[in-house]
Amino acid sequence: MKANLKFGVALLFAASLLFGCSTQTSPKEQTDQNTQDQTDVSNLNWQVWDFNYTDQEGKPLGLKDLKGKVWIADLVFTRCPDVCPPMTANMANLQEALKKEGLDVHFVSFSVDPEYDKPEVLKKFADEHGADFSNWSFLTGYTSEEIKKHALETFKGSVDKLPSSSPDIVLINHPTQFYLINQEGKIVTFYDGLKPDINKVITDVKKLTNK
Repeated sequence: MKANLKFGVALLFAASLLFGCSTQTSPKEQTDQNTQDQTDVSNLNWQVWDFNYTDQEGKPLGLKDLKGKVWIADLVFTRCPDVCPPMTANMANLQEALKKEGLDVHFVSFSVDPEYDKPEVLKKFADEHGADFSNWSFLTGYTSEEIKKHALETFKGSVDKLPSSSPDIVLINHPTQFYLINQEGKIVTFYDGLKPDINKVITDVKKLTNK
């Protein structure tokens, strides 16, 4: 029991280190295979909160709509000065790779700047970074406090707006992982969104879909 508890605490600590945007540096490259294996959180019951938000088309999307599906989530915002554009481009590459494998996966990007990121703003940002909207939803329609709370409860990471030297630069720290979520709405594992191992994602998705 004590060993399991320590392992869970270690995972939470590891997850808390992987943040991006503004003044923080990119996540440290994970080269140790044992470190990679420790991203498996399938036994920790990281359940996604029950939500019902608005996508880039102005249409509702909720957790109930994703029930029975395998999906991958991240947190981004369109005014992000550094990590969000490459994260979104990496997600687009992952989306294409999974489609080539014939794997049915939905993608969900939650904005951490929802008051600014209206549906049309998210759609433009997504278009610019190669998103295919057939199975990718960019969500808004909630408050900054809501996403801050949900990010902490579900993704075990903080969302914090930081002071900026210019009104034209918005700085928000947020997790930079991609989260793999199973058909029951529980997080199974996560990946470095700035340098995802696409082959590992494919392998993990195949395990969930029995392919």
